[in-house]
Amino acid sequence: MTPRARWQAVLRLEPLDHLPFWAKLNASYPSAQAAPFDGMTLPELHEWMGSEEHAWFGGGVREKHTRTDYRVTTADGVQRFEYVTPHGTLHRTDVFDTASQSWHPREFPIRTRDDIVAMASWFADVTVEADTEAQERITAAVAQSRFCTATSIGTSPLMDVLQHLAGIDQGQYLLADYPDEIGELFAAMHRVLMARAEIVCAGTPGDLVYLVENTSTTLVSPEQFRRYCLPYLSEYAAVARAHGRQLGLHMCGHLKALLPDLDTLPVTAFEAFTSPTVGNTTLLDGRTGCPGKCLIGGTNAAIWTRPARDIIAHLQQQLEELPHHRGLILSSAGVMPPAATPETIKTVVEWIGEYKARW
Repeated sequence: MTPRARWQAVLRLEPLDHLPFWAKLNASYPSAQAAPFDGMTLPELHEWMGSEEHAWFGGGVREKHTRTDYRVTTADGVQRFEYVTPHGTLHRTDVFDTASQSWHPREFPIRTRDDIVAMASWFADVTVEADTEAQERITAAVAQSRFCTATSIGTSPLMDVLQHLAGIDQGQYLLADYPDEIGELFAAMHRVLMARAEIVCAGTPGDLVYLVENTSTTLVSPEQFRRYCLPYLSEYAAVARAHGRQLGLHMCGHLKALLPDLDTLPVTAFEAFTSPTVGNTTLLDGRTGCPGKCLIGGTNAAIWTRPARDIIAHLQQQLEELPHHRGLILSSAGVMPPAATPETIKTVVEWIGEYKARW
């Protein structure tokens, strides 16, 4: 089986020739390694390790504004965003972290009730349309890929507010103090995300469409998830299903208390399914609580800082607990830590390739 065919079969919970493994490498990984790996590209590293890469492409959509504006400037490792609204301009600042090769928030645009109202007016003005030229380029690239291909719709309203627009602490305070205003903001954000979902699911090819949620009960309570996340996720999933698309949820946190709710969602996969102690869900928890879902994960960043024999023991214990191994893609769950050497990863991948799975 090709890597893409193998992933496609996993998503349908079908038997395979062997269990697949995906090392989630990002731009920070090569520079932390010794030669010759520090000079390799990410595709070359995946190939050397035996990792089955997950290829990401854009969504082929663009947003337009009539009464509002969105400005982004980048200089000296600082990215500034301006949300220009009839109620004033909101500011967000991200800084670039060289070690992780990623952007991190320093300043959030929503701090007060007035900011909530302003941001709601900004989202209310957004029009989403297909970018046909981008969709043609994506279609051509997907057709050439050997790997499972994916794109993202976005992030549901509450998780977007907590992670990108208000921050976790202030976001929770504002949710408690101004539920009506937050509700209007969520409705405006949901309208935009539904429009993106329709366009992406109708016009952008690929094997999986994701919502990048980063769900965790360390960020939201189960009650908040049921009230503010589950209804919206159900609607996005309905759009995907109407277009015959497979929807995955990227959820990299503590999920154990949410499994009964997650099982009700008509989605295909949960990605970044993270084992204890970084997460709190074993593969058996996931297979028991959500028997019809594909699970992508099974390990955690901390275990990958240890020798290969410890990682293998961790995986072996989880695999032997399962009633079967259908619908399972092993991965580092979160991003692979640079402390995990290519040799360590290759040793684990070779063990996985020889493991006698039960279909």
